[in-house]
Amino acid sequence: MKNILLLVMAISLLGGMVVLSYFFTPLAWGAGLLWLCLTLLWLWSLRIKDSSIIDSFWGMGFVILAWLWYGLLPDSNPRALVLCVLVSIWGVRLSTHIAVRNHGKGEDYRYQAFREAHGDKYWWRSYFRVYLLQGVLLWLISLPLFFTQHTPFTGWTWVDALGGIIWLAGFVFEALGDWQLAQFKANPQNKGKVFDSGLWQYTRHPNYFGDAVLWWGYFDFAVAAGAGWTVLSPLLMTFLLMKVSGVALLEERLVETKPQYLDYMSQTPAFFPKFWKR
Repeated sequence: MKNILLLVMAISLLGGMVVLSYFFTPLAWGAGLLWLCLTLLWLWSLRIKDSSIIDSFWGMGFVILAWLWYGLLPDSNPRALVLCVLVSIWGVRLSTHIAVRNHGKGEDYRYQAFREAHGDKYWWRSYFRVYLLQGVLLWLISLPLFFTQHTPFTGWTWVDALGGIIWLAGFVFEALGDWQLAQFKANPQNKGKVFDSGLWQYTRHPNYFGDAVLWWGYFDFAVAAGAGWTVLSPLLMTFLLMKVSGVALLEERLVETKPQYLDYMSQTPAFFPKFWKR
């Protein structure tokens, strides 16, 4: 039953992509460019036997789509340009951070487990379940970016200002959280220890929380452009970060490798920060 539901969802998502791409040609160009990038990335992963490289592409994928769609605009759009700049700042920082963090460490344990589970079939199954799946998610989550850019600009509103404030708060939370954790891990004396200072004393995953908040900022720009129906994007991103590829998946590993993490879990919320103590 679970496999059937997943198949129905996959067909529905692909059907939605086809319909939207039919009515909005730039969306089809974006899907095609994503497919090309991810296929080349997949071929390279087969050569180096490391699927972790897909993680470094996630942020840059949004940057590529944003500037492609901006380049296909028939007229100038100040809101579209501002959005491209914000997406670039976030995407380049995120991809660079992940690439530097993963450099020289080999394939991530998630992909190693997937590789072992599928054996000789991994090489082609990874194309669909790792690369193309992320491509579909990336394309869907980016819809607010597209409809913000391709809606005629009629002037700035207070909703734009709110979106900028929310984006900045999320970006600072994500970037500062990543930096604090990287500084902690850089000290050999902290190996095996749990980091519970800085932003990490308020939430166990300030970087994931900041990422989710940031996407609600992008959504506000879409609301200002009259595309509030794209609320699926920040909802999907928040869900993925909380329940699928972010908090839930990482904490399974942390509980296994760091017994003291259970104490940290009992004192600190998983996602939404708590800035006060009992």
